[in-house]
Amino acid sequence: MSFTFDERPSDVPLVQTVWRTQSERARAFTSVAVSRWEMVVTRLKGRTTFSVRGPETRATRAPIPPEAEFFGIAFNHGAFMPALPTAELVDTAVDLPRAGRDGFWLHGRAWQFPSFETAHTFVQRLVREGLLVHDAVVGDSHRGARAKLTARSLRRRFFRATGLTPGLIRQIESASQATALLQSGVSIVDTANACAYFDQPHLTRALKRFIGHTPAQILDMNGFADMSLSYKTSEFRRVMDALRR
Repeated sequence: MSFTFDERPSDVPLVQTVWRTQSERARAFTSVAVSRWEMVVTRLKGRTTFSVRGPETRATRAPIPPEAEFFGIAFNHGAFMPALPTAELVDTAVDLPRAGRDGFWLHGRAWQFPSFETAHTFVQRLVREGLLVHDAVVGDSHRGARAKLTARSLRRRFFRATGLTPGLIRQIESASQATALLQSGVSIVDTANACAYFDQPHLTRALKRFIGHTPAQILDMNGFADMSLSYKTSEFRRVMDALRR
């Protein structure tokens, strides 16, 4: 493993999870597709950077710097920052300007870097300042509630809040569920059927795009050592908990 990892769920409705980790050595890993955006604070060689990372629509290989510390806040669907449109963050990240050694600039003001311990207070302050908002229609619809909107209007609301369409979010989550099944020992055929893929080639194409590995490679993989942190933790446990019910 190249990471030691810690995370905790959030009691703030807009937040999915708060996590932190540090790298032990330099190497590369597969950053899998994720449909949520997050804020990440990185400490490397005495320098701290505050980044806003958008959703990722495909798996990519990414380097891991040695002896780096990371802390992140991953947000639920429907939470977004009007000043930083999520659609402009898809498959990319923005480093906010530094404000001295201990802070960064956001919306014309200097903010102190949050920490793992102060994450909830930081998010609540963003909400009070109107810099972080929530579209309840998007969040409720993602959880299965029926929206009293036309399909076109709902799609527009999803795109504004998440940067993605509802269909693409479902594709990414289906790939996550399929990966969880394969890692739990379910066969490729049964995984394709359980996740409503047309056939095995359809499953293979989806996993290569969103996870960066074929079903056979995932079956042979030793845990999630080669996959991104967000998938190894909350996403995997959420899917596995649902499968056990």
